[in-house]
Amino acid sequence: MLRKRKTERLIIPHNVRFGYPCQNLTINASTNHTLRLASLRDGEKLRRVIAQNFADLERMMRWNAENGWSLLRIGQHLIPFASHPAFPYDWAKEHEAELRHLGELAKRLGIRLSMHPGQFVNPASPSRDVVERSLAELRYSATVLSLMDADDGVLVLHLGGVYGDRTKAIRRFISALKDEREILRFLALENDERFWTVQDVLRVAERLGVPVIVDTLHHALNSGGWSLRKALDEALPTWGNLRPKVHLSSQDLTKRLGAHAFSVHPNDFCHLIEALDGREADVMVEAKGKEQGLPFLRLGR
Repeated sequence: MLRKRKTERLIIPHNVRFGYPCQNLTINASTNHTLRLASLRDGEKLRRVIAQNFADLERMMRWNAENGWSLLRIGQHLIPFASHPAFPYDWAKEHEAELRHLGELAKRLGIRLSMHPGQFVNPASPSRDVVERSLAELRYSATVLSLMDADDGVLVLHLGGVYGDRTKAIRRFISALKDEREILRFLALENDERFWTVQDVLRVAERLGVPVIVDTLHHALNSGGWSLRKALDEALPTWGNLRPKVHLSSQDLTKRLGAHAFSVHPNDFCHLIEALDGREADVMVEAKGKEQGLPFLRLGR
């Protein structure tokens, strides 16, 4: 049980920064505008959707810089179905200039970017088809971050399913990714609430030479006997010279375990700050309320 704390009495360390994923409710902007797969051949419509995502990404970055948010997760639909075999043109070539512009803007504004492919991305799957589609999505994500020259960009991934044998699943996961240099350049592995603890993720991450993200809600539900402080003690050093990333959210008490609440509960926030104990971190607020996920903090300048 988390101890109650009053956030107004808490001094937020200057070296902890915050971000949110994909969408801004205040300015009605999203990087996840998409279209149906059946419409993919309509090049004009596809380009309109992509242009809207790019425009909204720029709006969100500018809003973040004005309102004290330093991180932003880009939606996987930034370029809808970019990893699908039916995508009708060379998206990296056609949109390179726009992505470079957005990346330069992110650097100028001090915004750290990330991407987080969905649950269908499972490099540990025993199905070769699933693995190939997973790698295609990860390569797309890494290419976006690379074209944006996001030196501190992060590509977040879960270990995925167990498929009846944890040892074999880990072996397949490592085998699928060990030679993917561009993916590994950005990759960070995250614990989950069901199968893989921070301890598990640390072992796999060490094999691949990538850092570990501690998700606080997942850890609360699947701790493997470690305190949050212990999990951070082990995970933060894996980031080397990069600022460590942490995911923060609270349980929605009306939904299944692991479902995110609209905003972070102050107790959960204080628990993380206490566990960090003055260490620097970039905290991704995974709340349904996006930029409204920390209502008890005033982040603006």
